[in-house]
Amino acid sequence: MEEHVSIEEFRRVIGTLPADEPIDNPRVWYRTQKEHWLGWLEDYNEKSTYGRKIGQKRDARFAYNHVVNYQMLLWLIEAAGMREELVDAAFEAAAKGTTLMQRSGAIRKVVPWSEVYAMFWGEAARRSATSITPLGRLRRLFHRE
Repeated sequence: MEEHVSIEEFRRVIGTLPADEPIDNPRVWYRTQKEHWLGWLEDYNEKSTYGRKIGQKRDARFAYNHVVNYQMLLWLIEAAGMREELVDAAFEAAAKGTTLMQRSGAIRKVVPWSEVYAMFWGEAARRSATSITPLGRLRRLFHRE
């Protein structure tokens, strides 16, 4: 059974991951997906940012399962150093969707919260920092769109 992981702990772990290449896009407030995650999770339970209901005390699992922007999920999966076959499958799944929600849902079918939890807080968390990937696929994806 997976333990409860607070939004604050999830945000702390995300803060340790390598950032993706900054992209200037005047339509969004963030330059990297890491910055996007950190901002999206900031005060997650205290502000009604993104139309959230306040006072719900949601956890990291809830947040992961409610991300709509598939690029956030792909960055997290790749930056965390997940197994290459999972990263590849997540990118392939995302490519099949036509909306942000479809793409994010397809990614979560391939990489459910249990995989993220195991990566950061399970046995896989004992990996060395040298196993983290260079985020090359993510750069190519973001520069195509």
